[in-house]
Amino acid sequence: MKESLIYRTDAWLICFAVFLLMLFMVYAGYKLHQKRKTETVGLGPIEASLFGLMGLLLAFTFGMAGSRFDNRRSVIVEEANDIGTAVLRADMYNDSSKAAFKKDFSAYIEARILYYEAGRDTAKINQTKTVSDKYAGLLWARASTLSKDPANLAATNQMVPALNTMMDVTTVREAALKARVPDSIVLLLIIMLLVCSFFAGFALPLDKKIEKLTIIGFAFFTVVVLYVILDLDRPRRGFINLDANQQYMKDLRKLVQ
Repeated sequence: MKESLIYRTDAWLICFAVFLLMLFMVYAGYKLHQKRKTETVGLGPIEASLFGLMGLLLAFTFGMAGSRFDNRRSVIVEEANDIGTAVLRADMYNDSSKAAFKKDFSAYIEARILYYEAGRDTAKINQTKTVSDKYAGLLWARASTLSKDPANLAATNQMVPALNTMMDVTTVREAALKARVPDSIVLLLIIMLLVCSFFAGFALPLDKKIEKLTIIGFAFFTVVVLYVILDLDRPRRGFINLDANQQYMKDLRKLVQ
């Protein structure tokens, strides 16, 4: 999947640029107020509604990013459970088949672990997908072959659905990783932050000293929220990641030892 410019750009860099632009827009609004020399003090109803809309958009975008992050986290746990179920059902076969199943399961699990650890390296991601698809095919072929033996009827009835679910969840996981907050919403949010910064500067009184600390604090904490939104939407990098949930995948190694 081709990454957009916004997604390719580091979140801290976007937020730093927005922070500087917000300060500039406050300054531009204040200078326009000075030039026009109006008696406007404080926010009027229209400006207040814009700030309310900005808060609503921040909350909406934060909710979108948060729900997508929770979905990615739950899918990892779901995949670990599905793989674990399939591994345990290999115990229903005779010793030689069981050993062959667990050998392939071990390679499959390692490939799925490396799928996450590949980070943003597209080549490594595709390589791990190729390897996992290879061993998934071997597992399916072995189960299909063994299903022809009537003695394996009970084991086949348990293993085939488990393998099917295990392979299907990889598609769900990949789709969850690609489900991001649309760039149009991120751009709209940034534009709204800049517009509100302009009106905040325009509403500053001309007869009083400007509280620079208040302005900087407004811009800084707004940008912090923007950073968290962007970071939640980038699970393969940043401070907010899925490392803790990935441990469930690593714990599967114990089942194939």
